[in-house]
Amino acid sequence: MNSQKKYSQLRAMLAITVASLQSTFRNPSAVLFSFAFPMFFILVFGFIGKGTISVKVGVSAKSDTANAMYTMLKSRPELKLTLDESDAQMKDELEKGKLDGVLAFMKSSDSTKPNLQVTLQTSKASAEGGAMIQMFMMHAVDQANLASAPEIKHVAELRTLEVNDHAYKSIDFILPGMLGFSLLSMGVFGTAFVFLNLRNTLVIKRFFATPINKAYIVLGEALSRVLFTLLTSSFIIVVGYLVFGFTLQHGLITFINMLFLSFISLFVFMGFGFIISGLAKNESAVPPLANLITLPQFILCGTFFSTSFFPAWMQPIPKMLPLTYLNDAMRRVAFEGASLFQVWNDILVLLIWGVVVYFFATKLFKWE
Repeated sequence: MNSQKKYSQLRAMLAITVASLQSTFRNPSAVLFSFAFPMFFILVFGFIGKGTISVKVGVSAKSDTANAMYTMLKSRPELKLTLDESDAQMKDELEKGKLDGVLAFMKSSDSTKPNLQVTLQTSKASAEGGAMIQMFMMHAVDQANLASAPEIKHVAELRTLEVNDHAYKSIDFILPGMLGFSLLSMGVFGTAFVFLNLRNTLVIKRFFATPINKAYIVLGEALSRVLFTLLTSSFIIVVGYLVFGFTLQHGLITFINMLFLSFISLFVFMGFGFIISGLAKNESAVPPLANLITLPQFILCGTFFSTSFFPAWMQPIPKMLPLTYLNDAMRRVAFEGASLFQVWNDILVLLIWGVVVYFFATKLFKWE
C-alpha cells in the first residue's frame, strides 16, 4: 500500500499564490503604484472636489459698507473678500489675475439716481472669475430692486469697468508648470539612473584608473544635463511663445531670466537624484524612491492647477516644497515681468533646499 499522500494540485496552486502575493507585497514598486499613489491622488482630488467654486473680490477702502448688499456678500462662502489693501494694491493684483474683481459701494447724492452706486472692476487676467462676479452682482442688484418694487425707485445700480491690461491665458499657467515638471523629472530620474548605472557597470571604477578627479566626473555629467535641459527649456518657451501666445513680458530679458531659474532649479533637483542613486541598490529601486519625491510635488505645487483649490489645512504643505517656488517664480517672471531681484525670496528658498539636499547627497552618495 502506498503510504505517500496524493499530490494535491490545489494545495500547490495555493502555495504558489501565497508566495507570489508575498513577493508582490515585498516589491516597493508594486505597493506604491498599486496602492499608495492611487490613494494619494484620490485624497488630493477628493479634497479639491469638496470645495465650492470661489472667487477673490477686493472691496475698496472708500466703500460705504453700511448697507444690506455688503452684509449679504460677507455671508456668501463662494466670495473671498479682501478688505485690508489699498485701492492701488487691489488694482495691481486685479491686473495680475490675483483678484477676480474689485467692488466699490458708494451712496449717491443725486436724488434722481438709485441710492447705492455699485462699481465692479474686472480684468482680462481673470476673465472667468470676473464674469462670475458680474453675474452674481447683477442678480444681487436685481433682488434688491425687486424688494423695493412698491417704492418704484431702484435702490441700487451696478456699473462694470474692465481694466485695460493683457489677458492671462491658460498657456501662461500651464507652460511654467510643465517646465517645472520637466526640470524635476530630469534632475531626479536622469541623475539617479545614470549614476547608479555607472556604478553598477563599474564604469566609475574604470574612471578611477585614469587621472581624472572625482569632482570632474560629477561636474561632467552635471554639465551635460544642464546643457540638455537649457536646450529643452528654450524649445518649450519658444514654441509656447510663437505657437500658443505665451506671455514673455519683457521679451528676451524675460526669456533669459526663465533660463536662469531653470539652471538653478536643475542643480537643486539633481541633488535629489544623487541621494536616490546612493540609496538604491539596483535600478528597480529607483522609480519608487524617485516618485516619492516627484509625484507629491507634481500634484501639490501648482504644476497642473492652482494651489488655491486646496482646503485651508493643506495650504502650508505646498509652501514646504521646492517646486512650488520654481513654479511661482516662473509665472511671476513671465506674466508679470518681475525681475530676478523681485523673486529673490523664491530663489533663496531654492538655494536653501540645495544646501540641505547636497548635504545629505554627500553623505549618501557611493562611488562603488
